[in-house]
Amino acid sequence: MEKNENPWKIIEQRSIYENQWINLTEYDVINPNGGQGIYGKVHMQKLALGVLVLDDEENVYLVGQYRFAIDQYSWEIPEGGGEIGEQPIEGAKRELLEEAGIVAADWSELLVMHTSNSVTDEKAIVFVAKDLKFTQNAPDETEDLKQLKMPFKQALQMVINGEITDSMSVAGILKYALLKTL
Repeated sequence: MEKNENPWKIIEQRSIYENQWINLTEYDVINPNGGQGIYGKVHMQKLALGVLVLDDEENVYLVGQYRFAIDQYSWEIPEGGGEIGEQPIEGAKRELLEEAGIVAADWSELLVMHTSNSVTDEKAIVFVAKDLKFTQNAPDETEDLKQLKMPFKQALQMVINGEITDSMSVAGILKYALLKTL
């Protein structure tokens, strides 16, 4: 079998739920081994964007908030949803300003990832932002954010200790640390 050939056969599909952020679809399928079953997919209506923010002293800027879906507090890089059709970098700049009150002059793409590809098609892009200017943040009404500045090595240790668990934050911090050693 070619690695790009889809071994799943869709018999029927039904939209179960939809809002401005997600669409949940249930599929009747024949799986790769020929068995019949169901499969659910969460389609994300926006692109996931994250920003690893670093100042000249290699301090990182995190935001913290209580996450409804996991029912716990989370420290993470500034993140948000990019509109379909919008350039990802523009969405990342908007989210950084909204969540952290930071404008950056130096941007680079750090990684592209799928956050949980067994159940969702969510695609995430993480950028590195440097050369910072600080202003007032303006979070969405659903966000009650706290901000934290710390040395990058401390954020990396929080990932290692399991204190930062958000997938984009973990991936971004680890990849940046790895790239620094190459």
